[in-house]
Amino acid sequence: MAKIFTTKNGFTMVNGATACCVENVLEEESFRHVLYRERKRVERSGESMLLLLLDLSRIEEGVDRNEVLALLSGPLPVSIRDTDACGWLQTGELLGIVFTEIHHDALEQARLTVEHKVRESLLEKLSPPLYKRIGLSILAFPEKPGEKENVEQRISFNPFFYPEVFQKDMSSRIEEGAKRAMDLVGSSLALVLFSPLLVIMAVLVKTTSHGPVLYRQTRLGQFGKPFTFLKFRSMHINRDDSIHREFIKGFISNCMVREPDPETGEVVFKIRHDPRLTPIGSFLRRSSVDELPQFFNVLRGEMSLVGPRPPIPYEVAEYDIWHLNRILARKPGITGLWQISKRSLATFDAMVRLDLQYIRTWSLWLDIKILLATPRAVLRGKGAY
Repeated sequence: MAKIFTTKNGFTMVNGATACCVENVLEEESFRHVLYRERKRVERSGESMLLLLLDLSRIEEGVDRNEVLALLSGPLPVSIRDTDACGWLQTGELLGIVFTEIHHDALEQARLTVEHKVRESLLEKLSPPLYKRIGLSILAFPEKPGEKENVEQRISFNPFFYPEVFQKDMSSRIEEGAKRAMDLVGSSLALVLFSPLLVIMAVLVKTTSHGPVLYRQTRLGQFGKPFTFLKFRSMHINRDDSIHREFIKGFISNCMVREPDPETGEVVFKIRHDPRLTPIGSFLRRSSVDELPQFFNVLRGEMSLVGPRPPIPYEVAEYDIWHLNRILARKPGITGLWQISKRSLATFDAMVRLDLQYIRTWSLWLDIKILLATPRAVLRGKGAY
């Protein structure tokens, strides 16, 4: 049976001989870069894009495969604008075409039009048995533009649109393994070191207010996976969370009333004088002692020592699409760039940009520097409420 593969210059080879030329089809690495770039553009512009996928994996190598590739060597099944691109997601098996700059109101109509034209072209040029072996699907980004209510749908990240996250090379896997090892060693040492303080705080929480010692809350980890987040309880039990929901909504939309810090005069983005706090709740929060149980979350693999803070589901419901990147590429952390710099003195967008800066520039050395800077930030207590 003939062996078919695609060379770097875009030629399809059969046992070393050129069979046909697939023109203007990008290699995997180049096409993934295009997908990354166009996704970032969509996140900024508020427009949408479509990704057409042609699955050729069920077509046997040989004459049938040559017939399909010959079709692709001529004009593609749909009209490609200068802003669109065609490339391999899996060389020789999965072909993608990106359609960019689609207004979200016209997204569904564009999806139907593209699918109709492609199917019509394939039926016209291929035999029915061969046509049936080609898989065709169309993905949209974002899937439901403008809709924020369905959190589960918002965090269903399609790996095709996030190649920088889901396509990891060996060196990246080794680095992530080293980060996990540092998390295990660091959190274990911290729990041993702070064990007397953990006991003291547990006694104080239990004796100063009614309710459990630990506060358990559903948060979203990497890829939006829910987990049980642990803290020392700093609030009275069975309190309405509407205060926090309204605060989060105003904080993310930048429409909240900004209260200046009485000592520094700086604007504080935090609920001050929270009526839900227990007698020692304010101390727990200002000192960050309430965060110590999260070392157990790190041991369980739900969090890391360093990373973006894990959001509450109703917080994610208010996110703009570019905000979602902060819960994708890295596990949430106990500390991070935001905690050692701005904390509650930063706007939400500024906080997210710090998280994205951390994700872009991540290294083990950066984690170590943040960990070393965290005790000083905690002792200063700037922006903590």
